[in-house]
Amino acid sequence: MKSDALNISIKDITKTYGEFFALKDVSLEVKSGEFLTLLGPSGSGKTTLLMVLAGFTRPDYGSVKFGTEEVVLKPPHLRDIGMVFQNYALFPHMNVEQNVGYPQKLRGISKEKIKETVNEALKTVKLDGLGHRGVAELSGGQRQRVALARAIVFQPKILLMDEPLSALDKKLREEMQIELRQLHDSLNMTTVYVTHDQKEALTMSDRIAVINGGGLMQLDTPSAIYKSPNNAFIADFIGESSLLSVKVSKKNVYLGNTKILVEHSVKKNGDFLLVVRPEKLFLVNDNPTDCNTFTGNVVESIYQGESQLLMIKLDPDSHGDQILRMRIPNGTASLQDLPSIGNKITVGLKKSDSFLVE
Repeated sequence: MKSDALNISIKDITKTYGEFFALKDVSLEVKSGEFLTLLGPSGSGKTTLLMVLAGFTRPDYGSVKFGTEEVVLKPPHLRDIGMVFQNYALFPHMNVEQNVGYPQKLRGISKEKIKETVNEALKTVKLDGLGHRGVAELSGGQRQRVALARAIVFQPKILLMDEPLSALDKKLREEMQIELRQLHDSLNMTTVYVTHDQKEALTMSDRIAVINGGGLMQLDTPSAIYKSPNNAFIADFIGESSLLSVKVSKKNVYLGNTKILVEHSVKKNGDFLLVVRPEKLFLVNDNPTDCNTFTGNVVESIYQGESQLLMIKLDPDSHGDQILRMRIPNGTASLQDLPSIGNKITVGLKKSDSFLVE
């Protein structure tokens, strides 16, 4: 079950509600067959942008092209897109087979062909044999699969998904992330996926478009966005990080009175933030080369299953009295060997893992 994917071109999309800009001059390209995630906090504009692509929201200004065709004025039912909604939007009075076959019925497809395509779609989402069941008889994960089967039954070239996993529990959600990604790879549909969950975006995406305040903050691969965020918002929003206030003077970086090594030199002077990922820190007993070291007291130690989170208050004289978060995987050291609350410790951060944002 494969379709011919289309690229999507979004140019200068602007949408206002009164004086509020839900979207402001958003431009981006979605490659043919790509899995692109629109990621941002609540109210950032990501769902509005998805609704513009679907045709449910008309922008004040801008262009949307599917392939070479301008669709910004085209109604949703003529855009040939599959759509999976946050609440699944299944018909409670229909069974699974009828729900999945509904788009085909609207298109005037014969009963024989509908049955064939529905069976294929259910098999694709691993629900074959459940076509007779009512929606109320299904689990949350099964309902999500029905909604997905309905979206792909007519083999659209573009698939849009609005937080489809938000109602599932953590374990099922993580399983479905991998299944959705595998399904995308097998179907060859251009997929635009909306979520506010950073880990979900990092797990599933070819590229991530970070949206905030109605604007596009950064568009790049998950690895590039995690390792090299454009600004403090992205550094704080994507993954977990400590943002330490530093000063740049004559290309040198200072945290308090301590000189800091960074991967990329900064050409202008002023106040910046040093982004420290907790998992990149390590305990040190000497003075390693090509590495930053931080000394402070452990003020909190939190057991979190797979890891131990340490909160370290840095020395005020040398490091400016700031809090550093450090994450140690459980299993790399016994609990007895971990620093205790009140202990003075020194931790290291490689130069290659040290970068600044404004």
